Amino acid sequence: MKILITGAAGFIGFHLALLLTKSKKNKVYGIDNLNNYYDIKLKKDRLKVLKCNKNFFFEKIDISYKKKLDELFKKNKFDYVVNLAAQAGVRYSINNPNTYFQSNVLGFFNILDCCKEYHIKHLLFASTSSVYGNSNKKSNKEFHNTSEPLSFYAATKKTNEVLAYSYSNIHNISITGMRFFTVYGPFGRPDMALYKFANNINKNKIIKLFNNGNHNRDFTYIDDVVKAINLLIKKPSKGKIPFRILNVGNSKSISLKKFVNIIEKNIGKKAKKKNVNMQLGDVKSTKSNISLLYSIINYKPKTNIEKGIRIFLKWFDEYYKIK
Repeated sequence: MKILITGAAGFIGFHLALLLTKSKKNKVYGIDNLNNYYDIKLKKDRLKVLKCNKNFFFEKIDISYKKKLDELFKKNKFDYVVNLAAQAGVRYSINNPNTYFQSNVLGFFNILDCCKEYHIKHLLFASTSSVYGNSNKKSNKEFHNTSEPLSFYAATKKTNEVLAYSYSNIHNISITGMRFFTVYGPFGRPDMALYKFANNINKNKIIKLFNNGNHNRDFTYIDDVVKAINLLIKKPSKGKIPFRILNVGNSKSISLKKFVNIIEKNIGKKAKKKNVNMQLGDVKSTKSNISLLYSIINYKPKTNIEKGIRIFLKWFDEYYKIK
């Protein structure tokens, strides 16, 4: 089968492409605009790994340019599309909303339109736990209120969900939106907490603990995420309106303080910490309820936070040659 992954040089896109190329039955096509939001070398290194697979094909394309997307869809006749291309980052969205609108709203609309035009069997797309805002629930369920996003990034992702629902309803397209909960692991993004903390602790630099370290996060290991996506691809919704939203998380939440403590133990060095106030746009706590996901694919995450951090730090040390 032919699968298109947008954002294939990104963190989740890379790992999903790596998993899908293991099956010789799959032809995996990746596109990415290779922007400089973070180190392009990291993106290019991911692509180097992917290009070792004969059933992986890559083109540099920005999803906000409809003409190039049309040409790509027309030429390749994809069966499935996984849209992971997006401008990421809660804090960056505060001062750069235009970038988010171009990629996350206009770009996503272009993907929807191509999926309609070229009769894609199933479109899956990345949403985020950030759409829940500062929920007072013990764990987030898909039907909980998502009308109060605290950042422009979260607002663009909520917009994706609404646009996708309308396209599914009008054009009968099978669409699955996936609300990811703080995904981490090897080849992760440098703007994420684990990457920043590991880097600063190794260099004896200060790490900032927003909200004085009183955040709680549902950290979800990358392998668990891409295995769930892989299982979902061939399980489109069959409802009257074939649209659904699913939480993709670990269903466990830990404090930022404990998170740092696990990193310190693995590195063998105490962090220089600075407590700072709550960051604008941040939420205090996230925890996923994944019972709906489990009912569809009978899969639960298998990687606990201790193991996940240990694997990440091993990769981090090898990639940056830290002794």
